[in-house]
Amino acid sequence: MRVEMELWHLITLLLAFFSCVGVFGRLLLGQFEKRQQERFAAQEVARKEAQAHWDERFASLDNSAKEWARVERDFLEFKAVLPMTYVIRDDYVRNQTVIEAKLDALALRLENAQLKGKL
Repeated sequence: MRVEMELWHLITLLLAFFSCVGVFGRLLLGQFEKRQQERFAAQEVARKEAQAHWDERFASLDNSAKEWARVERDFLEFKAVLPMTYVIRDDYVRNQTVIEAKLDALALRLENAQLKGKL
């Protein structure tokens, strides 16, 4: 079998082949570009959702930090007022011991006075 072609047929065939390759390449690149645009759009939406989430989270943390600062300030005020309002347990025990010792001494004196018959 023998195929004969003239030069202008070969050139036309090569031009058609390269044109076809160029068109398919262009379509392929167009598909890549379209997919990239969809991916970038999806990433932008996800980024905006994440940004909104973090903005909300930081706002709540800021409010929480203010609330903790208020609680800490209240606690420090409580610590400042506490010694003026309440007696420490050791002081209470010491005072109670002194009072009981004085009552015991008074009771002993009353017993001694009763025994001696002075009362």
